[in-house]
Amino acid sequence: MHIPADYPDMDKLAAVEKQLTSYPPLVFAGEARTLMARLGDVAEGKAFLLQGGDCAESFKEFHPNNIRDTFRLILQMAVVLTFAGKKSVVKVGRIAGQFAKPRSAPTETIDGVTLPSYRGDNINGMEFTAEARTPDPQRLLQAYLQSAATLNLLRAFAQGGYASLDNIHRWMLGFVEASPTADRYRAMAARITDAMEFMESCGITPETTPALSQTDFYTSHEALLLGYEQAMTREDSTRPGEFYDTSAHMIWIGDRTRQPDGAHVEFCRGVRNPIGLKCGPSLPSDELLRLIDILNPDNIPGRLTLIARFGSDKVADGLPKLVRAVQGGGRKVVWSSDPMHGNMEKTASGYKTRPFERILKEVNDFIDVVESEGAHAGGIHLEMTGQDVTECTGGGREITAMELQDRYHTHCDPRLNNEQALELSFQLAEKLAAKR
Repeated sequence: MHIPADYPDMDKLAAVEKQLTSYPPLVFAGEARTLMARLGDVAEGKAFLLQGGDCAESFKEFHPNNIRDTFRLILQMAVVLTFAGKKSVVKVGRIAGQFAKPRSAPTETIDGVTLPSYRGDNINGMEFTAEARTPDPQRLLQAYLQSAATLNLLRAFAQGGYASLDNIHRWMLGFVEASPTADRYRAMAARITDAMEFMESCGITPETTPALSQTDFYTSHEALLLGYEQAMTREDSTRPGEFYDTSAHMIWIGDRTRQPDGAHVEFCRGVRNPIGLKCGPSLPSDELLRLIDILNPDNIPGRLTLIARFGSDKVADGLPKLVRAVQGGGRKVVWSSDPMHGNMEKTASGYKTRPFERILKEVNDFIDVVESEGAHAGGIHLEMTGQDVTECTGGGREITAMELQDRYHTHCDPRLNNEQALELSFQLAEKLAAKR
């Protein structure tokens, strides 16, 4: 398992990590506690978790418009899911810290040249040169500063009026009118319009009700580079003895780093943030129960989110035994679906892609399995962008493998574009409405 980066100068790395310990926290303990309470509602079936954003953030594509568009996309999806499911939606971005990526091999060979694998912009560069691929501790400082700037803008968007329900509704109507499958979604959009007009006639507007012009928004990333996470961990000044990883509100453990006796599980066990745990086909039921007991020994609802990532061809067979074991053991968790990571394929031209139809099938099968076992299908975890990229095939515009080269911009894995993500939210909404 090749997770840690091989830094050529460990003294420089230690100096950067020490410097980070003196930097201000990116998030606050109270915010993380609020998120845990909201996720507790999800665990009890009273709310729904929408978690999404970039596969891996980059320094090159750091721009306020990209942040804005992803934030806007999450808001649009949340309104559709709220209306259909009649539940509040907890909005968590893969943003403001989602840089590092696990790799299956420590090196990459192209045309006979072997160099270290690209591990994310906070570790090394994507360009295939010896200089770019050498891990550089200074990149951790740049990642911190970019995360801080991103959070600053997100907070302004969330509280400054940009997240007004009127704005979100207008954006959603624009999508419906432009979508090739508009007829399918027009009826739901019309019902949302009717509901908003009724509220307005009762005097409930963003001007009279501030809650309609603001929203709560949280950040998350995979806790992969433990030196950085440790440097960002702080003791809560209001609750001595409680420690929070202030790099994000929520962190998760990947499928490659979930060993019960491993360093990543040990670190996450010691912080009070909400924790996510990726669960794939290779995870036995007894090991999952052991991990739950390590990470959430007090069985607190909202502390632990189990993120299922099986693949559309494996979820119906592999997931039931896990849900059954968790239910039988009385463990209180959030069940969320990651329909992205198990549905990768490579085209003849060499592009990695994810077919929209497989993503949708995994989501539908996930809901059916979890609900049939008596648990709550509580959330969805997506790699997506607010940009009009061509990285996943299919969807309403039926992007083909030949069209991937048009706007293939990801630094790592393929993402749903804005239209595909919204289309998925409408279809998910239909599924949730049918389950009510």
